[in-house]
Amino acid sequence: MLNFEGIDENLKFIVMETQTQVGAILDLLRMPSTSGYEKIVPRDDYIDNLKNIIESNCVAKLTAEKNLSKEDINEIRAIQIIGNNLERIADYCVNISRQMGYMDNPEFIHEFDYETVFPKISESISRSYTVLKDRNLAGALTICRVEYELDEWYKVSFDAIMERLKVGQNIQNLITVLFIFRYLERIGDALLNIGEALILAIIGEKIKIHQFQALQETLSRSGFEGTLDELDVHSILGSRSGCIINRLEQRRSNWSQAQESIFKECNLSKIRREKNNLELWAEKYPGLAPKILGYYEEGDKGALLVQFLAGRTLDEVILNAAEEHLHNAFFILKQVLEEVWLATRQDGPIDTDYLKQIRARLPQIHHVHENFSRPMNQGTIKVASSEELLSACAEIESRLLSPFAVLIHGDFNVNNVVYNHELQQIHFVDLYRSRYADYVQDVSVFLISNFRIPIFDEVLRSRLNWIIEKFYEFSSQLALSWQDRTFNARLALALARSFYTSTRYELNKEFAKEMYLRAHFLMEKVAGHHGTGRPWEEFSLPISVLYY
Repeated sequence: MLNFEGIDENLKFIVMETQTQVGAILDLLRMPSTSGYEKIVPRDDYIDNLKNIIESNCVAKLTAEKNLSKEDINEIRAIQIIGNNLERIADYCVNISRQMGYMDNPEFIHEFDYETVFPKISESISRSYTVLKDRNLAGALTICRVEYELDEWYKVSFDAIMERLKVGQNIQNLITVLFIFRYLERIGDALLNIGEALILAIIGEKIKIHQFQALQETLSRSGFEGTLDELDVHSILGSRSGCIINRLEQRRSNWSQAQESIFKECNLSKIRREKNNLELWAEKYPGLAPKILGYYEEGDKGALLVQFLAGRTLDEVILNAAEEHLHNAFFILKQVLEEVWLATRQDGPIDTDYLKQIRARLPQIHHVHENFSRPMNQGTIKVASSEELLSACAEIESRLLSPFAVLIHGDFNVNNVVYNHELQQIHFVDLYRSRYADYVQDVSVFLISNFRIPIFDEVLRSRLNWIIEKFYEFSSQLALSWQDRTFNARLALALARSFYTSTRYELNKEFAKEMYLRAHFLMEKVAGHHGTGRPWEEFSLPISVLYY
C-alpha cells in the first residue's frame, strides 16, 4: 500500500470506528439501553467527519499531484470509495438503533437469528485496511462474498417473518425486525462496494465481483495458470452494446496462449452469438477475426476471451496516420472485402430489412431527439410525413430484393476494422451482428460511420470525404461487375437507415439534424423514383449526400 500522508491514518481510524459502531449495535440488540443508544449517535458524527476528511484529502491529492502513477490514482479512488461505504455502514447502524425504539418488546428480536452475521460484518470491516495494505486479492474476494452470505441470511429471515405475519400477532415487532434486518442486508451491499474497490486497487480496474469471477473462470479455461494480480486490466470505453470489455496485459510470460487478450462479459445471448460468429469466420476466412481463447457462461451471463489484435483501428488511421499508410490500409481492405464477398456469396433473391431497422430504433431516436419525426405539413408546403415515407419505402423495399447474400460484418464501423501496417493485415472485430445478408448493409454502415465522426476541421474532413468517395467507387464498381442492378436503390434505403439511426448517438443538435434531414431526402428520392415507373437500375444515387 502506498503511503499518502493524511489519508492513510484517517483510513485506519474510520475502519476502527466503524467496527466499533457495529459492535455497539450488536450490544444494543442483545441488551437495549439508553446509554447504549447514546454511544452510537455521537460516534456516527465522528465517522462522518473522518469520511469528509478522507474525501477532501483524496480530491486534493488527485488535483495537486501532477506525477501520480495509475497505481497511485487507483489506490486513491479505492480509499475514497472505502471511506464512503464505511460511513454508509455507520449510518445503517444509527438507523438500526432508532428502529429499536419502535419495539414494544425489545426481547422479541431474540426469537430470530441475527448474531451470526455480525462476526462476518465486523471481520470484513477490520480486514479492509490490511487487504489494501497487503494487496491481498483473495482477501478482497472474501469481503465481496459476505454480501452474498448476508443476502442468503436475509432471504431466510424475510420468509420466516412473512410466515409469522400471516398469523396476525406481534405485527409491530415483526415489521420493526424486518426493517432492522433490511439495514443489516444493506451493510452487505456496502461491503461489496468496499471489496470491489479493493479489487480496483489491486488489479488496476474497477470490476464487479460477478465480472471478476467470469474473468477468472474464462482465463482458467484458456490455459492461464497464474493469478489475476499478474495481469494489467484496462477498461475499453465506448461500447454501446451493454457489454463489459477489458484488455488484459500479462506482466510475466507464463501464459502460452497470448500475452494480450480481450475479455468481454455480457448478456448470454449476445456472447453466445458472438462466439458462434467468430467460429463461423474462423471456418470461412481464417485469420480475419480474432481467435477464441476462452469461453464461459453461467446463468444469464456469458464471457469470452479472444485474441488481442495489434494495430490501429481504421478511424485512427484515417485521422492520424501518414497518407501512405491510409492508402495502403484502404487497398488491403478492398482486397479483403472482395475476397470475402466472393467466397461467401449465396445466390438469392434475398429480402432486406433497412426500414424495419429504422422502425425498431425510433423510440431511442425520439428519446434523444423528440422532434425527429416530420409532420405532414411544413408551413404552407405539404410534404410526406416521416411515417408516410417510412411506410412507402417499406413497401418499395419489399420488392427491391438483393440478388445474393454474403457473410457481412453486421456492424461495419471504421472502429471495428483493425489495420496492422507492419504485418500488412486487416482484421475485423466486434462480430456480434454478423450474418448472411445484403452486402449493401456493410457498405452503408461503413460510409456513414465515416460521415458521422464529429470532426469539422477542413483537412481532417477532406480525409474522411476521401475514404467515403473511394469506398463508394469500389463498392459500386463491384456491383456493376456483378450485374447488381438495384444496388444504388437499395443503398439509398440503407444509407437512410444509417443516417436516421445514427442520430440517437449524436447530441450535437445541428449535426444530428443534418443526418435526420439526409435520411428523409434519400427516402424521398426513392419514393419519387418509384412514382416515375422507370426501372430501378436507372435510379441515380445523389452521392453528394455522403459528404459534409
